Amino acid sequence: MSNTLPTIKKEGAFLTSLKRNNTKIRDDRAAALGEIAELAYKRTVEDLEFELKQLVRDRDNMLDLSPTHADSLVLASDFNVKEFVTRDLDIGVKIRNLEIRLKIARERYNHLFTIDQDNNKEAGE
Repeated sequence: MSNTLPTIKKEGAFLTSLKRNNTKIRDDRAAALGEIAELAYKRTVEDLEFELKQLVRDRDNMLDLSPTHADSLVLASDFNVKEFVTRDLDIGVKIRNLEIRLKIARERYNHLFTIDQDNNKEAGE
């Protein structure tokens, strides 16, 4: 029984990788970076959508003036109007800012990572 490894005539991944040309190396790097960037952008858009939905729900829940169950109501003397208005406006501003950020993020995602049919026609594709 011999302790030597058998000689393999077929090229493995290491040798193949060493023989790649500059164009192939750049293509591989571009594909890897593009995939990471696209996933990060997509995740950001999804996170903004989720945060926006949560804020809208929070704002809607402020209108529920029955704190414990459907039959109970907040007494007029316990209702803090100033706090309600301040919180409602703060949430409204956050919603508006998120809508703007989400619109920009979606537009940039589409510009950076989706194929524009009009540009393909101009390029002769």
